[in-house]
Amino acid sequence: MTVKVHSLLTAAGIALFGTVLATSTFAGQAKKPAAKAPAKPAAAAPAPAQAAPATPARFVPPIRGEAPVQMTKPVVKRANDEVIENFKVKNSSATGSIAGLKISEFWYDKDGNPVSGDEFRYRKPLLPGEVIDVELRSPINPKMQRSQYKFEQANGTVKPTRSRSCSSAQRTTIWTSRETAASCFSPLDFPST
Repeated sequence: MTVKVHSLLTAAGIALFGTVLATSTFAGQAKKPAAKAPAKPAAAAPAPAQAAPATPARFVPPIRGEAPVQMTKPVVKRANDEVIENFKVKNSSATGSIAGLKISEFWYDKDGNPVSGDEFRYRKPLLPGEVIDVELRSPINPKMQRSQYKFEQANGTVKPTRSRSCSSAQRTTIWTSRETAASCFSPLDFPST
């Protein structure tokens, strides 16, 4: 009987010691009361209003097939040994995004042989109504006579339309994806900046 009592006392002691140990461990992790913030002076000006947070990203299914875009007339500059063209592109679709938009520029000589060019890729989906800035930089070649743009997307063709501004709905010139937007000017006609 003494063995049973001794075993019970040992088990009770271990259980009691474990409870005390666990309680002391968790007691150190109890939430501490938050420190009181220092009182603000009554004459302090209120903090300026923060801007509203940007709208969260939303998923818009991509356009499959032909995607309509509007573009402004390119602003062309010559800087040292490059022709720099800047223009805006707007997704004029009301319902679908354009995935993998790629705009290529090709420069040709008077015989129609390619001599220079550049490429622009927009890595994010171009959401409906979204406007992006495009910059193309082509090295100058003295044989350059005319240029041509090629618009592409991951899920089909792109139909570019020239507009006076990317916000206007008026369309002035329409190109098919095969014809593309052609600019008939020489980079040598523009002053160097």
